[in-house]
Amino acid sequence: MIKVHHLKQSRSTRVIWLLEELGLDYELVTYDRDPQTNLAPAVLREIHPLGKAPIVEDDGRILVESAAILECLLDKYAPDKLRPARDSVDYPAYQQWLHFAEGSAMLPVLLNLFLNGLDIGEAPVVGYARKEAMLDFAYIESVLTQSDFFVGDTFTAADIMMASVLMFAMKQNMLTEYPATQAYLGKIMQRKAFQKAASFE
Repeated sequence: MIKVHHLKQSRSTRVIWLLEELGLDYELVTYDRDPQTNLAPAVLREIHPLGKAPIVEDDGRILVESAAILECLLDKYAPDKLRPARDSVDYPAYQQWLHFAEGSAMLPVLLNLFLNGLDIGEAPVVGYARKEAMLDFAYIESVLTQSDFFVGDTFTAADIMMASVLMFAMKQNMLTEYPATQAYLGKIMQRKAFQKAASFE
């Protein structure tokens, strides 16, 4: 059985969400963050050297990195679900959004989190973070203004990746000027699979 090592308030919620969307059985091992450091517990390093969630065990394999885990699970258990066919014209867009989440979108969100409250004035990194956030969110808004999901009108694993970043941004009030993105998240959060995954936070 698939075993998910789930750190509360982490990217591992994505894996649970995917498994719930697919209706697959899994074993969930839940960890709390250290109350002083807010970091993952050291015990996770006994499973994988990085000690970061998500970590998935599947038939003796140890899988890490959200997008890679989603793709591995889809390849093995549901190759025809939650993504376009590999020969589809939509497949490149799916791949783009699957990796855009961590490759581009997450950086300004994390910078906003870490810089918030620091007394650094208008240090160059502040301007960079602001510029990247505006660039990324304007791009996302333009896409969601024209389609229901990130890959046309079909929910895919790319939505799981992207929505997770956007929810994190929304908690920091970074999406107030992006109505289509807010509407998209409102719709996404009504999905039963998401609600089940979120219940483990």
